Amino acid sequence: MIATLHELDPVGLDELNDAAGLLTRVDRKYMLPAAIVPDLLAHLPAATRVLEIDGQRSSRYESVYFDSPGLASYHLAAHGRRRRYKIRTRSYVDSALSFLEVKTRGGRSVTVKERVRIDPDASTRLTGEALAYAASTLDEAGITPPDADPFVPVLTTRYRRATLLVPGGTRATIDVDLEWVELGPHGRRLATPSSVIVETKSGGSAGPVDRALWALGHRPTSVSKYATGLAALRPDLPSNRWTPVLRRHFATATASR
Repeated sequence: MIATLHELDPVGLDELNDAAGLLTRVDRKYMLPAAIVPDLLAHLPAATRVLEIDGQRSSRYESVYFDSPGLASYHLAAHGRRRRYKIRTRSYVDSALSFLEVKTRGGRSVTVKERVRIDPDASTRLTGEALAYAASTLDEAGITPPDADPFVPVLTTRYRRATLLVPGGTRATIDVDLEWVELGPHGRRLATPSSVIVETKSGGSAGPVDRALWALGHRPTSVSKYATGLAALRPDLPSNRWTPVLRRHFATATASR
């Protein structure tokens, strides 16, 4: 996959953000066999570019997801509640940058992401100013978590990401080397080396990446790195929403403690 990305022209981070920042957006996700990526790139417009930072066209990401002890955020997603949220820290491993991100979802499937920079050494906990920021962001979005207990770290995800800038101001990400680590006493891990997650981000209607995937016979999938990964690690949790993805991509996932 990385070799085919080198056939695209590069774009810098500032230009990418100016052209397609899209913190308020419609996300469409696809979990696909990794072998489909070259065909996908071949179907994209010739002017498609790939994010390049310090000569690298893919970057390592690590996210820590926080939830209440009763997994309120997970259950809102599992039952498809309209007013749901997600709280995580995201670390850009190669550049030693970390952010606290709060994602809320409202009407018309619009996702709003708010974030603030944090100390990378504090990425595994949610206390003090970070906790206050998460609480105020949810309050401003009109969301009251149904569980009043403090947020705790629940799951870590790791992957490599390539980001595409597609003509028309839309962007897409391709995540490979996907790994999930359950936090807590069990410490279970899962990896899906034969699968990738493609996410398209647009201001409304479907973009060129969506149309290319549809032409190849792939439709958007109900998948969440947090919720689907936790469901794969915790079969005791309700997971009907992600059953097709769990059967197709996680049934043969490599597991360890």
